[in-house]
Amino acid sequence: MKRIFATSLLALLVASLVWAAEIIFSFDSPEDLAAFYPAQTRDCGTLAKWSLIPDPSAPSGKTALLVQPDPRTNHGSCFNVLLSRKLKAKDLKLSVWVKAVKGREDQGGGPVWRAKDADNYYVVRWNPLEDNFRLYYVKGGHRRMLASARVKAPAHQWHEITVEHRGDLIKCYFDGKLLLEKRDRTFTEGGALGLWSKADAQTAFDLLRVEVISP
Repeated sequence: MKRIFATSLLALLVASLVWAAEIIFSFDSPEDLAAFYPAQTRDCGTLAKWSLIPDPSAPSGKTALLVQPDPRTNHGSCFNVLLSRKLKAKDLKLSVWVKAVKGREDQGGGPVWRAKDADNYYVVRWNPLEDNFRLYYVKGGHRRMLASARVKAPAHQWHEITVEHRGDLIKCYFDGKLLLEKRDRTFTEGGALGLWSKADAQTAFDLLRVEVISP
């Protein structure tokens, strides 16, 4: 009995060491936004505007982060990204709330992780215009799809996207439901994390949560 208790206690201690404290960006203050920098994949189009806006409907209850690309210049395979300046991670659990606001060509978006730079990263995104949820990697500025699921969800409502990435196994959830699972070794090192939209997609984000899994 004592041995079982000791083993259980050891397991709990190991678990507590494996998971780091949760880091939350509520985007309620300029300090949260200052932890990131905007960029464009392949320097396509013009730099999108990322700004804090009042939004009582936001999960944080106060404000949200809105990306506003210029539809005159940002179209086609123009990817608007926001990357962390200092925070880096390899294995992690990452979640963010997303609301599609506007976009004729594209809508929606999602989180980015293991980013070397604005041209090399993983991204999972929801697009209400296409009714799908897709996992990609972007390498050298070119995007390749790894997995896809059909999702029909209201565009102008908040939805939570969650990613768990351990080793080469990636799991992606939409509103708490596991929809995508894929193994991939394109990026095996840690990198920056952040947010993403495509072309003219104006998207609101809120409550970006990060749990880094220690080696």
